[in-house]
Amino acid sequence: MNFFRGVMGGQPAGPQPSGAETIQKLCDRVASSTLLEDRRDAVRALKSLSKKYRLEVGTQAMNHLLQILQTDRSDSEIIGYALDTLFNIICNDEEEEQDESEDENPQKQVDDLGVQFTDKLIQEPENVTLLLTMLEEFDFHVRWPGVKLLTILLKNQCVQLQAIILVSPMGVSRLMDLLADSREVIRNDGLLLLQQLTKNNAAIQKIVAFENAFERLLDIITEEGSSDGGIVVEDCLILLLNLLRNNSSNQNFFKEGSYIQRMKPWFEVGDDNSGWSAQKVTNLHLMLQLVRVMVSPTNSPGATASCQKSMFQCGLLQQLCTILMATGVPADILTETINTVSEVIRGSQVNQDFFASVNAPSNPPRPAIVVLLMSMVNERQPFVLRCAVLYCFQCFLYRNQKGQGEIVATLLPSTIDANSISAGQLLCGGLFSADSLSNWCAAVALAHALQDNLTQKEQLLRVQLATSLGKPPVSLLQQCTNILSQGDKVNRRGSKVQTRVGLLMLLCTWISNCPIAVTHFLHNQENVPFLTGQISENLGEDERLVQGLCALLLGICIYHNDNSLENYTKEKLKQLIEKRIGKENFVEKLSFITKHELYSRAAQKPQPVFPSPEQMLFDHEFTKLVKDLEGVITKAVHKSSEEEKKEEETKKTIEQHDSIVTQYKELIREQDSQLQELREQVSSMSSQKELMQSSLAQQLSQIQQHKDQYNLLKLKLGKDSQGQAGSQADGAQVNGLQTEELGQLREEVEELRRQQATLHSQLGEKETLISTLRSGSSQEAGDATGGPVNTDMTQELEALRSQIQSQQAEISQLQTERTELLRRAEAKSSEAGVAGGSSEDSALLADLEGKLAAQTSETDRLKAEVQGLTEGRAGMEQQLASATSTVAILQAEKAKLQGELQESKKEQDDLLMLLADQDQKIHSLKQKLKDLGEAVDDDDDLRDQTDDDYDEEEDDEEKDD
Repeated sequence: MNFFRGVMGGQPAGPQPSGAETIQKLCDRVASSTLLEDRRDAVRALKSLSKKYRLEVGTQAMNHLLQILQTDRSDSEIIGYALDTLFNIICNDEEEEQDESEDENPQKQVDDLGVQFTDKLIQEPENVTLLLTMLEEFDFHVRWPGVKLLTILLKNQCVQLQAIILVSPMGVSRLMDLLADSREVIRNDGLLLLQQLTKNNAAIQKIVAFENAFERLLDIITEEGSSDGGIVVEDCLILLLNLLRNNSSNQNFFKEGSYIQRMKPWFEVGDDNSGWSAQKVTNLHLMLQLVRVMVSPTNSPGATASCQKSMFQCGLLQQLCTILMATGVPADILTETINTVSEVIRGSQVNQDFFASVNAPSNPPRPAIVVLLMSMVNERQPFVLRCAVLYCFQCFLYRNQKGQGEIVATLLPSTIDANSISAGQLLCGGLFSADSLSNWCAAVALAHALQDNLTQKEQLLRVQLATSLGKPPVSLLQQCTNILSQGDKVNRRGSKVQTRVGLLMLLCTWISNCPIAVTHFLHNQENVPFLTGQISENLGEDERLVQGLCALLLGICIYHNDNSLENYTKEKLKQLIEKRIGKENFVEKLSFITKHELYSRAAQKPQPVFPSPEQMLFDHEFTKLVKDLEGVITKAVHKSSEEEKKEEETKKTIEQHDSIVTQYKELIREQDSQLQELREQVSSMSSQKELMQSSLAQQLSQIQQHKDQYNLLKLKLGKDSQGQAGSQADGAQVNGLQTEELGQLREEVEELRRQQATLHSQLGEKETLISTLRSGSSQEAGDATGGPVNTDMTQELEALRSQIQSQQAEISQLQTERTELLRRAEAKSSEAGVAGGSSEDSALLADLEGKLAAQTSETDRLKAEVQGLTEGRAGMEQQLASATSTVAILQAEKAKLQGELQESKKEQDDLLMLLADQDQKIHSLKQKLKDLGEAVDDDDDLRDQTDDDYDEEEDDEEKDD
């Protein structure tokens, strides 16, 4: 007790304090000491006593230790002591328990003590949150004890602690940070903590997965050496299994994250497979289980198919087949690999086809299926291995009609090869061997080759077997019934039951939903008496299962009977049952199948898992068949002949109704197809209409461009004529006319010419509009619904057309007068040049004549261009008219066209007023010229004006000289 004296500051000689008293004093020091060193020493002493005086420390010091965690967080040393003490009082140590107690159930008492302390600690959720905050400390002496304490708490009260951590802010995230710790001890203990945390809690599993757990765990596995790694790899794989098993969300996340591809390197084993360590076997076993979790038959079909596809595409299936055919692989790894390959190919046609193409590395090469079947029918192979091969064969044939046909084809006479061993030969050999387990496995395997495949059921009826020399061959169906009837010759009773159960399951699967097979079975006169005899006997408990299967077989013969055999029609078979067995007795024997314990076990999952060969009686797919047939067979047996007739009549009525419905469905399909064709035609016509509209828009835009170019050229021609007239007028001077007045007159003439050009362009546009309106009115006049409105519109259009033609005539007359004025101006200019007589005047006159000739040629060229554009415009207008005529004019547009017609009338009136103003201005100009002394008649007005301008310009030049 010197230690206690040192802790308590020395004790006088006398009675020594007990452990409880010492712990009480230490707790008082922890609670009352003001110095951190004193509290630290007291907590250290409690830690040293926590294993020996676990109960006392737990009951007295737990609250003080939790208080230390809250108040002294700044001191990592005392925090570490407190966490270690809590771990010691909660952890169940087997060695301490053996030293402490000699009771019969000491471990149970210690476990109860640890659970009690755990319950006390987690009564306040804040305590768990406090422990989670301890994990944020990077100090090793704080973080590591905190991880260990949370792990033991999860072991003792997993569900309660999971609920607290789930609602704790950032609780799971703090635990996930442990995987990133550079110290392997903390990281490895963090893996153990996460294993406990993720057990049977889908919500926490999802959170952990989305905290990038898959990426971190796979990186750790790779760093540790994959399958060759140590215990850390095993812990990572166990955690991955916890996250993925029965969690469809995490499985989908694992697949979408391309983590399946990262599993392939795990299964790359070398050629030298000798010397497998126990840890490597464990790691590879867990890796195979991880693959099976992703493709388990209990998953949703869509998710399983997607994972199977990914495993084939990344080469994982090929790698598993390599291990399957390798030598030196341990038996348990080989068995688990076969089971894994089975579920990877189950229901996937691509994977099943690939597996069918795999060959074993033998000489000559043999298909992997044949090699596996050889192991299945070999009684010297381990039982679990034979079960795995049977499961692989079942998965290969699951929903694989192609594979079923290939297996049955190896039994047909035309495809048998005497020089090689086929799957059919191995199945027949196992079916008729002396080993009852081989009989059962071969019968179940052959039944899976016929599952839901009517064609192969009929093909298998062609198989003939040579029983012995000198005797004719018998069919496979008949040989199976012969073995059933000779079952008493087998010495061991258990083996006889197993063989007969396997053969009866094969026969039930074979003739189910196949009337031809039922007819073949009933054609043998010995089969029905044998079945009725078996059912009617009072046998022991083991034989009752055989009786139930015989009742099922006989019931199938009734339910799927097509009455082709007169002696064994449905009615006669039911009468036979009623006389020799009794309906109630028959139904009771039939119901014994589903009441059997092994039936319920086989119905749970597809994989055949049995603790011993003697319990290998039922197949998973056969349990589905029994479930489907039991009720209908019971009803079929109890039905009377009148009910049968009524049912047949009802079936005929239903068939007729179905035929009528089928006819209507076909009619609806035809109408749907016709409607679809019409929709396509409408769609194509709509597209054509859009193309025509776009083409029409392009044509209209082109016409508008040509119109604009035409108007610009007309304006340019008018300006050039103005320039020519102006240059000629600059060389002359009118008698008595002042320069300002002459300039004003020129501006007025130019303005009039611009107005004239604008009027020409507007007249062209109106002509186009009138043409469009005329074509529309003519088309409307051709309709059956046309009336007086169309006639009035046509008359108005004709009147407007005549007005426009008269206006065009007036404009042409004005153009003629302008041309004549220009011609007279040129003549006047030439006369003035001769009268001058001076050399300067002659040179000026020659210059003016050159300019006049150039302007005249330019005018002719522009006139030719205008003529070409006019012709192009006429062609474009014709194209526009033809394109517009193809578009149906709707009745609703009539009002719009009438409105536009009224607006065009108003615009024409405005044009007439403008032309009248122009005539008045021209008349006033002529009058002014007359007032200036010029005799302006019909043709001399413009010439006199240009001569006067020329004379005035010469006078100005002389004054300047």
